[in-house]
Amino acid sequence: MARLLDGAGKLGWVLLKSVLRFAFMFLNNCVAIPSYCLYLLLLQPLRIWDRTTFWHIEGIMFKWLLAMVSSWGWVAGYTVTEWGDDVRPISEEEAMVIVNHQSTGDVCTLMMCLQDKGTVVQRMMWLMDHVFKYTNFGLVSLIHGDFFIRQGKAHRDKQLVYLKDHLDKYYHSRDRKWIVLFPEGGFLRKRRETSQLFAKKNSLPHLTHVTLPRLGATHIILKTLSAQQENGSVGSDTGTLNQTANKRKGLQWVIDVTIAYPKARPMDIQTWIFGYRPPTVTHVHYRMYPIKEVPVEAEALTDWLYQRFVEKEELLAHFYKTESFPPLEGQKEAASRQMILDPLWLCIIQSFAFASGYMWYSVLQYLYCCLF
Repeated sequence: MARLLDGAGKLGWVLLKSVLRFAFMFLNNCVAIPSYCLYLLLLQPLRIWDRTTFWHIEGIMFKWLLAMVSSWGWVAGYTVTEWGDDVRPISEEEAMVIVNHQSTGDVCTLMMCLQDKGTVVQRMMWLMDHVFKYTNFGLVSLIHGDFFIRQGKAHRDKQLVYLKDHLDKYYHSRDRKWIVLFPEGGFLRKRRETSQLFAKKNSLPHLTHVTLPRLGATHIILKTLSAQQENGSVGSDTGTLNQTANKRKGLQWVIDVTIAYPKARPMDIQTWIFGYRPPTVTHVHYRMYPIKEVPVEAEALTDWLYQRFVEKEELLAHFYKTESFPPLEGQKEAASRQMILDPLWLCIIQSFAFASGYMWYSVLQYLYCCLF
């Protein structure tokens, strides 16, 4: 009986905590997202007069919004440990980031672990499934200039055309530096069986912890944002006419990011919202490739991209056996880094969001009373 009461008490606490967290996040969204939109509406004259400054300010507020999402997980004890290459020194250089995709929590994990990487978050473009357009954060991503891609053969060719047009229109004009995509094109649990059947049919590696990546978006990004060299690779010394005019070097790096969850149990967005899972450390492994090493011709790029995901498979298999990633070449022991968010900074951002929400509510209420 005592054990039953103890279990009921724990369940009651989890439910109460989940309700309180949901209520806070609902209010957080209600004040932060409208405030972001209204500030940008107020700054529209600046957009006409000085676009660079406008998008710089927008990027700062965008980073703050992502920091708020990060704080939801941070408060619940969901933290990140980083492995592999240190990407902070290249935070001001242009890069394409390819990430394995297991669940909706992957996006939240990236929002958190990139917070301490200089101006990366505020100058970053996301490629994500079009379903995210209809979430609470969809409007923010639309304003920021992220790209929502529809999956499936029926949409594939058109989506790649739309992606190229989107990059031409927004990537340079809004001074973006990093572009993040999930080449697998869907969650691991949904694509694994199909990927394995395709691999068996085409004599490709059998993968369990990742799926075979799709080439389309990666190919378009490399062709659009980098200059092709005679050897079929993309180079960093020259750019397109548009890039040269803006004194940009184009893509300099491809950053291969591998996300691993303890016991292969992915974190989803529901967990971040309700916080019912015990404190969990998500592990993120980085590996950097100079853009000159990346082929741009379709067949060679396909082989290169497949090899990256074979390496991801090996990394994840090693992690699930040992709870650590293997050391880099030349290292005897793998070194990890605990990613830390500043609680004071998070409190300041949240306070600013709620203060802004109250201010805009008061302004709109005053205008309503004056007009009606």
